[in-house]
Amino acid sequence: MNTPPLPPNKVEQDIRDLATRYAKGLQKSIAARVADMESDDNSHYLIYRVLGVSDEEGKLIDLYQNKGRFLYQYAGAFLERAAKLCFIERFPEAASFRIPNPFGQRPQTFVIDLLIENRDALEIKWRDATTDGDHIIKEHARIRAVAGAGYKPVRIMFYYPNRDQAIRIQQTLETLYAGVHGEYYHSDEAWDYVKAYTAVDLKAVLQSVAKENMEKWQRSEP
Repeated sequence: MNTPPLPPNKVEQDIRDLATRYAKGLQKSIAARVADMESDDNSHYLIYRVLGVSDEEGKLIDLYQNKGRFLYQYAGAFLERAAKLCFIERFPEAASFRIPNPFGQRPQTFVIDLLIENRDALEIKWRDATTDGDHIIKEHARIRAVAGAGYKPVRIMFYYPNRDQAIRIQQTLETLYAGVHGEYYHSDEAWDYVKAYTAVDLKAVLQSVAKENMEKWQRSEP
């Protein structure tokens, strides 16, 4: 795809602003949860001790488990939204779109994350580490519904799972996309696809923001 370059810094600034909002939201959510945990009933630490885990370690495990939930939620939502900004900047008419599920009542509709030029139906995922076999059945129905509605299903997933069972599910999904003449991109191919389609080097923008944030953090350390 030979796409002319975007005006410099426009979408990059939008992504930076988005990152700031999500970072503040993450810190606020974590702070509220940590405060709530101070009054938690910790009687379950008995079972931790039975299994050889001290109260101190158990408290840290619970703390980081709760922090982790928020981090994964915000990380996924941020990256998926940042990718959408790249496409919407290039194609202002692109929007989320619902299509009926012709194969059953649950769910009644499927969501297309972005429909571009009434042709490419994008599914944007930061990662998908599911090991649930039912996930394949639902995704198969969604992909067939998208293709049946006259659109080309395109899956963009930035981070591939590490576990064998989750990898097998992704390999099956990739085969399903190919079966309806769709496209499936993950890892480096996903970043490259966004850059080729939108002329925005999303990964480079995020690397720049991450570097700046780490430098600020280091400067603020006592």
